[in-house]
Amino acid sequence: MTEDPRHAAFAELLGLLLQGRPEAVTTLLLGNESLEVKGAAAMIADTMAALAVALPAEKAADAGPLRARIMKSLATRQEPRTALLVIDMQNDNLTPGSAVEVPRARDIVPALSARLDAARAAGVPVIYVIDQHEPDDEDLDVWTTHNVKGSKGAEVWPELTPHEGDTRVTKTTYSAFMGSKLDAVLDALGVDTLVLTGCLTEVGIAATAIDALQRGYAVQVPPDAQAGTGAVAEGVAMATLSMLPPYGPARKARLKHARSVVVAR
Repeated sequence: MTEDPRHAAFAELLGLLLQGRPEAVTTLLLGNESLEVKGAAAMIADTMAALAVALPAEKAADAGPLRARIMKSLATRQEPRTALLVIDMQNDNLTPGSAVEVPRARDIVPALSARLDAARAAGVPVIYVIDQHEPDDEDLDVWTTHNVKGSKGAEVWPELTPHEGDTRVTKTTYSAFMGSKLDAVLDALGVDTLVLTGCLTEVGIAATAIDALQRGYAVQVPPDAQAGTGAVAEGVAMATLSMLPPYGPARKARLKHARSVVVAR
């Protein structure tokens, strides 16, 4: 009888998860796998956790370090408190012929608009990250004049206009955390997971994602709602980010804070 390749793949995945590595290392090893494989890994991990909880006390001692690791991982899990960030989707970045035009950014507008509607309907906070510069900002000498405070070019693309209840955060550089109030906004919301959308994937989104991971946020970048300078640049940035879990100690503190905000409400 021919062995079902799915069974072999499942066995290989189960073997990987049973090797006793730290969860962050396993996540890193699965970084380049398909969504199907990652989903299967999550299912196996959840099943293992359920078995660990159900294991009778007299058998627990025999389970050794693996059970302890599973229980520790399970104890840190909670329903994510997510915020959707829209980065740099402004007229100067989307207008054809603009000096800082990102042509691909126009293509993602329908998918991003649908995500925004779904987020608002589900009560997910929506935060617009606005690139904004003073007229004498020296950064404009490097990147040419763009997104100047008060100008039409600095406004959000009309099809993505913020709704009442959405939050705006301004920034002057690549990362949305740098020199902005984003940290304070997210802390107040008790957010622990960020969905990053907009442009440029390899610049603003990547810089924001790295800062977020170091601050303990889980990060998601939906492929249909991000735009870079091209497929290669997007692919490199997306592959790199998919391999990086949040920084462990910061993640633990972030989840603890998120729980405290939920309890306070």
